[in-house]
Amino acid sequence: MLGMASWIDFWPQVGRPLSERASAAAAIGGGHVHDGDCEMVAVRAADDRPLTVRASTAASPFDAGPTIAVLEVDLGLPWVGPPGDEPVVLGDLPVDRCGMVLGDALALDSWTGDDHPSTDGLADVTYWGGHAEAARRRFGGELIRRDGGEVRGWLDLPLDAAKKLGDSLNSWVGDAQGRGVMVAVDEHTDFHRFHRAGATHPLGIGAVVVADRPVLGIAWDSGDHSMRHRGERDEGHVYPVTLQRGPTGRTTMRWTIPPYVPGDDDAE
Repeated sequence: MLGMASWIDFWPQVGRPLSERASAAAAIGGGHVHDGDCEMVAVRAADDRPLTVRASTAASPFDAGPTIAVLEVDLGLPWVGPPGDEPVVLGDLPVDRCGMVLGDALALDSWTGDDHPSTDGLADVTYWGGHAEAARRRFGGELIRRDGGEVRGWLDLPLDAAKKLGDSLNSWVGDAQGRGVMVAVDEHTDFHRFHRAGATHPLGIGAVVVADRPVLGIAWDSGDHSMRHRGERDEGHVYPVTLQRGPTGRTTMRWTIPPYVPGDDDAE
Protein backbone atom coordinates (compact mmCIF):
# COMPACT_ATOMS: atom_id res chain seq x y z
CA MET A 1 0.00 0.00 0.00
CA LEU A 2 0.94 3.65 -0.53
CA GLY A 3 -0.51 5.90 2.14
CA MET A 4 -0.21 9.00 4.28
CA ALA A 5 2.37 8.67 7.06
CA SER A 6 0.47 10.92 9.47
CA TRP A 7 -2.44 8.51 9.71
CA ILE A 8 -1.06 4.97 9.39
CA ASP A 9 -1.74 4.07 13.02
CA PHE A 10 -5.17 5.77 13.06
CA TRP A 11 -6.91 3.22 10.79
CA PRO A 12 -8.11 1.00 13.69
CA GLN A 13 -9.57 4.07 15.41
CA VAL A 14 -11.90 4.78 12.48
CA GLY A 15 -12.90 1.18 11.79
CA ARG A 16 -11.27 -2.01 10.57
CA PRO A 17 -7.46 -2.43 10.64
CA LEU A 18 -5.46 -1.09 7.71
CA SER A 19 -4.50 -4.59 6.47
CA GLU A 20 -8.14 -5.76 6.26
CA ARG A 21 -9.13 -2.75 4.18
CA ALA A 22 -6.03 -3.05 1.99
CA SER A 23 -6.69 -6.77 1.37
CA ALA A 24 -10.27 -6.05 0.34
CA ALA A 25 -9.11 -3.39 -2.13
CA ALA A 26 -6.33 -5.59 -3.53
CA ALA A 27 -8.74 -8.51 -4.00
CA ILE A 28 -10.70 -6.55 -6.61
CA GLY A 29 -7.59 -5.48 -8.51
CA GLY A 30 -6.58 -2.56 -6.34
CA GLY A 31 -8.19 0.65 -5.25
CA HIS A 32 -8.30 3.80 -3.16
CA VAL A 33 -9.44 3.57 0.48
CA HIS A 34 -10.46 6.73 2.35
CA ASP A 35 -11.89 7.03 5.87
CA GLY A 36 -11.76 10.40 7.59
CA ASP A 37 -8.21 11.71 7.32
CA CYS A 38 -6.83 8.23 6.57
CA GLU A 39 -6.07 7.52 2.91
CA MET A 40 -4.20 4.87 0.96
CA VAL A 41 -4.08 3.02 -2.34
CA ALA A 42 -3.68 -0.75 -2.05
CA VAL A 43 -2.77 -3.35 -4.70
CA ARG A 44 -1.42 -6.88 -4.88
CA ALA A 45 2.33 -7.29 -5.22
CA ALA A 46 4.76 -10.19 -5.50
CA ASP A 47 5.83 -11.47 -2.08
CA ASP A 48 8.89 -13.43 -3.22
CA ARG A 49 11.15 -10.53 -4.25
CA PRO A 50 11.99 -6.94 -3.33
CA LEU A 51 9.94 -4.34 -5.16
CA THR A 52 11.76 -1.96 -7.49
CA VAL A 53 10.85 1.69 -6.81
CA ARG A 54 11.82 4.47 -9.22
CA ALA A 55 11.21 8.21 -9.15
CA SER A 56 11.59 11.05 -11.60
CA THR A 57 11.90 14.56 -10.21
CA ALA A 58 11.04 18.16 -10.97
CA ALA A 59 12.33 21.39 -9.45
CA SER A 60 10.41 22.75 -6.50
CA PRO A 61 9.07 26.31 -6.89
CA PHE A 62 10.11 26.87 -3.26
CA ASP A 63 13.88 26.44 -3.51
CA ALA A 64 14.46 24.73 -6.90
CA GLY A 65 15.40 21.51 -5.07
CA PRO A 66 14.29 18.14 -6.46
CA THR A 67 10.82 16.87 -5.65
CA ILE A 68 9.04 13.72 -6.80
CA ALA A 69 7.15 14.17 -10.07
CA VAL A 70 6.46 10.47 -10.77
CA LEU A 71 6.79 7.57 -8.36
CA GLU A 72 6.79 4.10 -9.97
CA VAL A 73 6.61 0.75 -8.18
CA ASP A 74 7.27 -2.46 -10.13
CA LEU A 75 4.84 -4.83 -8.42
CA GLY A 76 6.62 -7.95 -9.71
CA LEU A 77 3.44 -9.37 -11.28
CA PRO A 78 2.59 -9.90 -14.97
CA TRP A 79 0.34 -7.32 -16.58
CA VAL A 80 -3.22 -8.63 -16.79
CA GLY A 81 -4.97 -5.35 -17.45
CA PRO A 82 -6.75 -4.14 -20.58
CA PRO A 83 -5.03 -4.68 -23.94
CA GLY A 84 -2.71 -1.90 -24.97
CA ASP A 85 -1.02 0.59 -22.72
CA GLU A 86 -4.04 2.41 -21.28
CA PRO A 87 -3.57 2.89 -17.53
CA VAL A 88 -6.13 1.74 -14.98
CA VAL A 89 -7.02 4.53 -12.56
CA LEU A 90 -7.05 3.39 -8.92
CA GLY A 91 -7.84 6.77 -7.39
CA ASP A 92 -5.82 9.71 -6.17
CA LEU A 93 -3.80 10.73 -3.12
CA PRO A 94 -2.75 14.02 -1.57
CA VAL A 95 0.85 14.66 -0.52
CA ASP A 96 0.94 14.29 3.26
CA ARG A 97 2.94 17.11 4.87
CA CYS A 98 4.49 14.45 7.14
CA GLY A 99 5.42 12.17 4.26
CA MET A 100 4.19 9.01 2.55
CA VAL A 101 4.69 5.34 3.40
CA LEU A 102 5.03 2.45 0.93
CA GLY A 103 4.98 -1.08 2.26
CA ASP A 104 3.22 -4.28 3.23
CA ALA A 105 -0.17 -3.52 4.77
CA LEU A 106 -0.04 -6.38 7.28
CA ALA A 107 3.31 -5.13 8.59
CA LEU A 108 1.97 -1.59 8.77
CA ASP A 109 -0.70 -2.72 11.23
CA SER A 110 2.22 -2.55 13.68
CA TRP A 111 3.33 0.97 12.66
CA THR A 112 4.07 3.31 15.57
CA GLY A 113 3.25 6.95 14.89
CA ASP A 114 4.66 10.20 16.20
CA ASP A 115 2.72 10.12 19.49
CA HIS A 116 3.61 6.52 20.33
CA PRO A 117 6.06 5.82 23.19
CA SER A 118 9.58 4.77 22.26
CA THR A 119 9.65 1.19 21.00
CA ASP A 120 13.25 0.53 22.11
CA GLY A 121 13.65 2.76 25.16
CA LEU A 122 15.78 5.27 23.22
CA ALA A 123 15.35 8.81 21.94
CA ASP A 124 17.22 11.48 19.97
CA VAL A 125 17.77 15.02 21.30
CA THR A 126 18.41 17.94 18.95
CA TYR A 127 18.63 21.71 19.35
CA TRP A 128 19.02 24.71 17.06
CA GLY A 129 18.64 28.48 16.91
CA GLY A 130 20.62 31.68 17.23
CA HIS A 131 22.28 30.59 20.47
CA ALA A 132 23.11 27.06 19.34
CA GLU A 133 26.87 27.68 19.33
CA ALA A 134 26.79 28.95 22.91
CA ALA A 135 24.68 25.94 23.88
CA ARG A 136 27.22 23.66 22.21
CA ARG A 137 29.97 25.11 24.40
CA ARG A 138 27.83 24.44 27.47
CA PHE A 139 26.30 21.06 26.60
CA GLY A 140 28.17 19.63 23.60
CA GLY A 141 26.38 17.78 20.84
CA GLU A 142 27.29 16.48 17.38
CA LEU A 143 26.21 17.94 14.03
CA ILE A 144 23.17 16.07 12.72
CA ARG A 145 21.61 16.40 9.24
CA ARG A 146 17.86 17.06 9.35
CA ASP A 147 15.30 18.57 6.97
CA GLY A 148 17.93 19.74 4.51
CA GLY A 149 19.98 21.52 7.18
CA GLU A 150 22.05 20.80 10.26
CA VAL A 151 21.22 20.81 13.96
CA ARG A 152 23.20 19.73 17.00
CA GLY A 153 22.40 16.92 19.35
CA TRP A 154 22.71 13.29 20.36
CA LEU A 155 21.31 10.10 18.87
CA ASP A 156 20.22 6.88 20.59
CA LEU A 157 20.18 8.09 24.18
CA PRO A 158 18.36 6.15 26.93
CA LEU A 159 14.91 7.70 27.22
CA ASP A 160 15.26 9.02 30.78
CA ALA A 161 18.62 10.62 29.99
CA ALA A 162 17.20 12.16 26.82
CA LYS A 163 14.28 13.74 28.69
CA LYS A 164 16.57 15.17 31.38
CA LEU A 165 18.90 16.62 28.77
CA GLY A 166 15.94 18.09 26.92
CA ASP A 167 14.70 19.73 30.12
CA SER A 168 18.16 21.19 30.76
CA LEU A 169 18.36 22.63 27.25
CA ASN A 170 14.85 24.06 27.49
CA SER A 171 15.62 25.83 30.75
CA TRP A 172 19.03 27.11 29.62
CA VAL A 173 19.24 30.88 29.02
CA GLY A 174 21.65 32.14 26.39
CA ASP A 175 21.43 35.91 26.79
CA ALA A 176 20.15 38.74 28.98
CA GLN A 177 16.74 38.64 27.27
CA GLY A 178 16.19 35.09 28.46
CA ARG A 179 16.46 33.54 25.02
CA GLY A 180 17.74 30.01 24.53
CA VAL A 181 17.47 27.34 21.85
CA MET A 182 14.73 25.29 20.22
CA VAL A 183 14.78 21.69 21.46
CA ALA A 184 13.28 18.41 20.23
CA VAL A 185 13.24 15.10 22.11
CA ASP A 186 12.20 12.46 19.57
CA GLU A 187 11.36 9.07 20.98
CA HIS A 188 12.18 6.16 18.69
CA THR A 189 9.01 5.29 16.77
CA ASP A 190 8.62 3.99 13.23
CA PHE A 191 7.56 7.49 12.16
CA HIS A 192 10.72 9.07 13.62
CA ARG A 193 13.00 6.30 12.34
CA PHE A 194 11.81 6.74 8.75
CA HIS A 195 12.42 10.49 8.89
CA ARG A 196 15.84 9.89 10.40
CA ALA A 197 16.65 7.26 7.74
CA GLY A 198 15.92 9.76 4.96
CA ALA A 199 17.62 12.76 6.57
CA THR A 200 20.55 12.79 4.13
CA HIS A 201 18.64 11.72 1.00
CA PRO A 202 17.80 14.57 -1.43
CA LEU A 203 14.19 13.36 -1.62
CA GLY A 204 13.90 12.47 2.06
CA ILE A 205 13.60 8.77 1.24
CA GLY A 206 14.57 6.22 3.86
CA ALA A 207 13.86 2.51 4.46
CA VAL A 208 13.03 1.03 7.86
CA VAL A 209 11.94 -2.42 9.01
CA VAL A 210 8.44 -2.76 10.49
CA ALA A 211 7.27 -6.16 11.76
CA ASP A 212 10.21 -7.77 9.91
CA ARG A 213 9.18 -6.19 6.58
CA PRO A 214 10.98 -3.37 4.74
CA VAL A 215 8.96 -0.16 4.52
CA LEU A 216 9.89 2.87 2.43
CA GLY A 217 9.24 6.31 3.86
CA ILE A 218 9.15 9.44 1.69
CA ALA A 219 9.39 12.70 3.62
CA TRP A 220 8.31 15.96 2.00
CA ASP A 221 10.02 19.33 2.04
CA SER A 222 7.87 21.66 4.17
CA GLY A 223 8.42 24.66 1.89
CA ASP A 224 7.41 22.76 -1.23
CA HIS A 225 4.38 21.32 0.54
CA SER A 226 3.28 24.78 1.67
CA MET A 227 3.51 26.22 -1.84
CA ARG A 228 1.96 23.35 -3.82
CA HIS A 229 0.13 20.89 -1.58
CA ARG A 230 -1.15 22.81 1.44
CA GLY A 231 -4.73 21.94 2.31
CA GLU A 232 -4.28 18.56 0.64
CA ARG A 233 -7.60 16.92 -0.33
CA ASP A 234 -9.74 19.71 1.16
CA GLU A 235 -8.15 22.12 -1.34
CA GLY A 236 -8.28 19.68 -4.26
CA HIS A 237 -4.55 18.95 -4.17
CA VAL A 238 -4.76 15.27 -5.07
CA TYR A 239 -2.81 13.34 -7.70
CA PRO A 240 -3.71 10.22 -9.72
CA VAL A 241 -2.51 6.71 -8.91
CA THR A 242 -2.67 4.27 -11.81
CA LEU A 243 -1.74 0.72 -12.79
CA GLN A 244 -0.11 0.11 -16.17
CA ARG A 245 2.19 -2.15 -18.09
CA GLY A 246 5.80 -1.45 -17.15
CA PRO A 247 8.83 -1.55 -19.47
CA THR A 248 9.47 -5.24 -18.69
CA GLY A 249 5.84 -6.27 -19.14
CA ARG A 250 5.10 -6.38 -15.42
CA THR A 251 2.46 -4.37 -13.61
CA THR A 252 3.60 -0.95 -12.42
CA MET A 253 1.85 1.34 -9.95
CA ARG A 254 2.42 5.00 -10.78
CA TRP A 255 1.69 8.12 -8.72
CA THR A 256 1.95 11.26 -10.88
CA ILE A 257 2.33 14.77 -9.44
CA PRO A 258 1.98 17.35 -12.25
CA PRO A 259 4.70 19.99 -12.66
CA TYR A 260 4.29 23.37 -11.03
CA VAL A 261 2.90 26.09 -13.29
CA PRO A 262 3.32 29.72 -12.13
CA GLY A 263 -0.06 31.28 -11.48
CA ASP A 264 -1.74 28.02 -10.45
CA ASP A 265 -3.89 28.15 -7.33
CA ASP A 266 -1.32 25.81 -5.76
CA ALA A 267 1.07 28.77 -5.43
CA GLU A 268 -1.23 30.70 -3.06
